[in-house]
Amino acid sequence: MNILDQIIEHKKTEVEQRKSLYPVKLLEQSIYFATQPVSMKKYIQREDLSGIIAEIKRKSPSKGVINPHVSVERTSIGYMQAGASALSVLTDTNFFGGSNDDLTTARKFNFCPILRKDFTIDEYQIVEAKSIGADAILLIAAALEPKRLKALADFAHSFKLEVLLEVHNLEELQASLDAGADLMGVNNRNLKTFELSVEISKQLAQHIPDSMVKVSESGIESVETIMELKKYGYEGFLMGQNFMQHSRPEVACKEFIDELNKASRQA
Repeated sequence: MNILDQIIEHKKTEVEQRKSLYPVKLLEQSIYFATQPVSMKKYIQREDLSGIIAEIKRKSPSKGVINPHVSVERTSIGYMQAGASALSVLTDTNFFGGSNDDLTTARKFNFCPILRKDFTIDEYQIVEAKSIGADAILLIAAALEPKRLKALADFAHSFKLEVLLEVHNLEELQASLDAGADLMGVNNRNLKTFELSVEISKQLAQHIPDSMVKVSESGIESVETIMELKKYGYEGFLMGQNFMQHSRPEVACKEFIDELNKASRQA
């Protein structure tokens, strides 16, 4: 069983437990149910922003502990002040050390799109995402059948949440084109082997419809990589570990975006 399979199996148990602890009727009483989500798609396409989706991630199965004591308040505010287009917050506890409280904290201090980064397999998690203040959810093609992808995407849209659909290869991409996602994310990390290659984003770019915002995820460590990916039509760049491995992730983010802006002006 690979790590993705392990995560999904654990998630099934976790979701059932949460359903009994926090019923949907309780989630629907959240103040965020009455608020209009912020469009991540539009923010990524804003010319005055960087296109970077800056992530808050304490640990991961591939890298272990990264930044366990990060201040979500300081980091999320700093990311947005640095010029990030959106925030991504890991809410999985068991494998990534995150929590729903992390996202709610980020929501409290920022008016910007926030992606709930988790392993969504059930409609309950979408209601939960809305209740904690998320604007967008992640759906992973490798974890869901195409029909299930579409059903979950439609359900998310019923709450006006946007969907970032993550794929790892051409087969997953072609099988999930009808899901109706708003953004297509290409994960450069193979979730089964953890191998990283930005070439995957380049190879799949031509197969992503123009109606979808292209997002490249994982393994982006240099401004040069982003400038190269832009040539392939990518507008969004999900970056977590590159910033989180620093004691002050928001400072690392600002330095990176300043360098990116400089390179963009010179291009």
